[in-house]
Amino acid sequence: MSVDTGADRDPGLQPERTRLAWRRTTLSGTVVAVLAGKTALQEDATPVTVVAAALCCVLWLAFLRIAHVRIRTLASAHRPRPLAPPYATAAALCTVALAACGAFLVL
Repeated sequence: MSVDTGADRDPGLQPERTRLAWRRTTLSGTVVAVLAGKTALQEDATPVTVVAAALCCVLWLAFLRIAHVRIRTLASAHRPRPLAPPYATAAALCTVALAACGAFLVL
C-alpha cells in the first residue's frame, strides 16, 4: 500500500477553478450591494432600509477584501496554502449575512 505524500501531486486546474469561484461569489455580492444601494436611494426608503443597505455595503467590502487576498494568493503561488479558518469563517458569514440583508430588502 503506497502513501501519497503530495510531492508528485498535479494541481491541474483546481487553483484556476477556485479563483473563478471567488470571482463569481464576489460578483454576486456586488450585485446585492448595488441593488441595496438602489433600494436605499428610492424616495420611499425607510431608515431601516437605509441601515440594511449600508450593512450590505459593509459586508460586501469585507468579503471583497478577503476574496481579493485569496485570489492574489491563488494566482501567485504554485502550491497555494489553504485559507486560514478565521478567514474562511469570515467569508462564509459575510456571504450568508449579505444574502440575508438582500432578502430583507426584497421583502
